This record gives sequence, C-alpha cells and structure tokens, in this order.
Amino acid sequence: MLTGPDALARLREGNARFVDRLNGDETLNAALPRPDPAADQSPFAVILGCSDSRVPAEIVFDQGLGDLFVIRVAGNIVAPSQVGSVEFAVERFGTRLVVVLGHTMCGAVEATIEELERPDDKRSRHLAAIVDRIRPSVETLFETDLRDEPRELLRYAVRANIRAAVAHLQHGSAILESRIQRDGLIVVGAEYSLETGKVEFFEARVPARG
Repeated sequence: MLTGPDALARLREGNARFVDRLNGDETLNAALPRPDPAADQSPFAVILGCSDSRVPAEIVFDQGLGDLFVIRVAGNIVAPSQVGSVEFAVERFGTRLVVVLGHTMCGAVEATIEELERPDDKRSRHLAAIVDRIRPSVETLFETDLRDEPRELLRYAVRANIRAAVAHLQHGSAILESRIQRDGLIVVGAEYSLETGKVEFFEARVPARG
C-alpha cells in the first residue's frame, strides 16, 4: 500500500496528465480496461467529492478501475454516512490518503449563500440538510467585506467548506484520528478548477509518528 505522501504524488501526476490532455488533441474518452467482477479492489486513495457531473474523480486524476474509493455528495459535505464510508475504506483497504475534493463555482455552496441572503422556509428539508452542513463555514464570511463581493465570497466560501470537511474527518472520528497518529493517514483538502481542469491541493500536514 502506498504511503500518504506517495499517494498524493500519484494524484498530482495523474491530474497533470489530465490537464495536458485538456490542452492537447488526445481524447479524454480513452478506453478503460474491461473490468473483472471477481477482482479485488485496492484503492490507494479515498476521494470525498462533490456530486457535480463535471468533476468525476477517476477522470480528473487519470486513474483506472479499482484505484480510487470515491464518495460523492452535493457540496462534498461530511455527514455520518460519509464518515462511515471513509472509515470503511481506511480500515478495509489500509488506504493512507483521504482527499476532500471541492470545486470552483460549487452549486451547493452557492445555494447556502443564497439561503443566508434570502432565507426560504419552503426549501426542501432534504436540501436544507445539505445547506445546514455548509452554513457554519460560510456564515463567518458575511462578517467581512466579502459580503459585498459576490464572486470572491463564493470563491472563499468553497474553500472554507472544503477545510471544514477536512477538519471534521480529522477530528470527528476516533478511527480516523487513530489512523492519522498510528499509520500516517493524511486527510487533505483540494479544489478542482472547472475553468482549467487543475486540482490545487491545500497544504497537507504530515502527522508525526508516535
């Protein structure tokens, strides 16, 4: 199994290949190998990403079948089922890298901003459950001058939401906390640019081994 830093390097290299193809003539629809239903999976990274149809993790990171354990939910939020899914992958496969992958112009974050600006008591309770998980990381931005700069507000809000999800995974699960301290598990945030296809990884703090 790859170490956290090595897995992170593999994702960086894969995204670089993806961006190169975006800027070149090579098709993005390269044929994938025929899957073997009986084959074991051994994902080297867990990706908790947004459900946005423009951000498929396997393509964005140029990885094949069985390489990534992908969890997708609107707004890349962290609810109990997402925590459980990450715990499952880390425990079952020994994966040592978890990436919270947000993206520019996230619709779920935008909906949260709209809710803060114009509360809607008729909003679906299911959608409200998503908005309510994003709200705390966005509310504080309304206390700054960003409230008068819609584009910048959304940009900062997307990043704040990613960082909040990372913190939740790092400190909201005894299993993950143990793996961070004992096995060098890395949990890191990243932002995919819809405009360029490039993934920017936030600073990853490699835990000291005790």
